Amino acid sequence: MDLVLNVADFYVLTPYVYPASWPEDWALRQIISLLVVTNLGAAVLYLGLGAISYFFIFDHKLMKHPHFLENQVQREIKYAMTSLPWISIPTVALFFAEVRGYSKLYDSVSDSPLGWPGLLLSMISFLFFTDMCIYWIHRFLHHKLIYKLFHKPHHLWKIPTPFASHAFHPVDGFMQGLPYHIYPFLFPLHKVLYLALYVFVNIWTISIHDGDYRVPSGLTSVINGSAHHTDHHLFFDFNYGQYFTLWDRLGGSYRHPSALMGKGPHDLIRKLQAEGKLGDDEVKAKTEVNGHAHRGVTCKEE
Repeated sequence: MDLVLNVADFYVLTPYVYPASWPEDWALRQIISLLVVTNLGAAVLYLGLGAISYFFIFDHKLMKHPHFLENQVQREIKYAMTSLPWISIPTVALFFAEVRGYSKLYDSVSDSPLGWPGLLLSMISFLFFTDMCIYWIHRFLHHKLIYKLFHKPHHLWKIPTPFASHAFHPVDGFMQGLPYHIYPFLFPLHKVLYLALYVFVNIWTISIHDGDYRVPSGLTSVINGSAHHTDHHLFFDFNYGQYFTLWDRLGGSYRHPSALMGKGPHDLIRKLQAEGKLGDDEVKAKTEVNGHAHRGVTCKEE
């Protein structure tokens, strides 16, 4: 994060914002700057990437689904934008520790113990380490003593849109983001690669909420895509993983996506349309089917 802070200092903060008496390495100034940069960056990534996904990838036919809520998109955005500033507070504490040199982040490839192969290895290990951690954190958040306190708000969105990706309770959002920030304190990682992975993580988080259920057939059993994660929202006890299905398989929580078996959200919509329950009077039809169990969309919550 010091790379971002240095750019912000050079082009904006030092010449236009802070008085000359505030040195760039002053701890208080760094904390204030990190709070501003983190909140602006989070908002830009969430709203920008979310909007691209919503308008160009998300299938708006899913909004006809009986579990799609009234004003859901606006509610997702409002919840996320309310939570992100709170999530940023403990996150900035970790960023501050990075800036002050307590992490294992390095500037040059020559600083890597393994050189260029080390970059590839660190990228792979980052994905597998964070996937493992998020699986267990996510599963912990589903414990009956924890779920209603922190994770239930994210499960309001049974049929999520890309804007549901960051619509978490602040404690939930920080806990599931914690592995990304812990990694560079445990393992060497190039600073530029860290930023690239941070952007990738945001893109991936949005992508598993984008309603695009297409997965290459050879990767269906390996990659945790939008079809897998939508089943998590619908069926609650399955597919906790972030990128891969590995830990769901090891933990006995893997469920093959219903959307890939002809029993997913689109199939229910087509079924209701064929029965004349979804048409011009869509709102009325939604009211008639809400609260009833349908094959392929039955939801379980503790």
